[in-house]
Amino acid sequence: MAIWGQLEFQDGASPLMEQLIFFHDHVILVLVLITILVSYFLVAIMFNKFINRFMLEGQEIETIWTILPALVLVFIALPSLRLLYLLDEVNNPSVTIKSIGHQWYWSYEYTDFADLEFDSYMLPFDELSEGMYRLLDVDHRLVLPVENKIRVLVTAADVLHAWAVPSFGVKVDAVPGRLNQVSFFSSRPGVFYGQCSEICGANHSFMPIVIEVVAPDWFVNWVYEAE
Repeated sequence: MAIWGQLEFQDGASPLMEQLIFFHDHVILVLVLITILVSYFLVAIMFNKFINRFMLEGQEIETIWTILPALVLVFIALPSLRLLYLLDEVNNPSVTIKSIGHQWYWSYEYTDFADLEFDSYMLPFDELSEGMYRLLDVDHRLVLPVENKIRVLVTAADVLHAWAVPSFGVKVDAVPGRLNQVSFFSSRPGVFYGQCSEICGANHSFMPIVIEVVAPDWFVNWVYEAE
């Protein structure tokens, strides 16, 4: 989860988020190089004492500064398109979850199992135990198995919401009357936090998402106990 004063991304807990962080660093490196080059040209022009008053055009330099930005855009676009296709890929999920946004809580349905569904409300301050996070912990966590492909079907019962978990690199709109889907693969166990990322009313800030990723055998035992 994010901490106070943190400027960088949260640690990636899925291959997709790790690739998103790599792509961010890739783009930042390109931007830094462009900034340094343009700054050098500006400084050189300001201190340059050689001026040609009769030069009206320069075909070579105009060709160069047209082709180079195009190559830079291609250099950025190729990994970007690859990530876009990875974001939309939902093939052969091991577990499917349905997430429904309400004002102002989330409800979950394990559609692979018969009668497993529950509501997830934020815990008020006076019900928090030691070690819990204020405004982030919930009464019922979404429990998922580690190293399994998870598909989440997202919708809303009233207004627009957005189901987002930064550590997994997923964010999908919850639209009333529409079913959106997203998939992710958790590469390590742990507890991961997210929040509604679409302004949905007065208590928009108080509908967190908590995912507890456990070993597959623990997940199976939890499902049998919950049913």
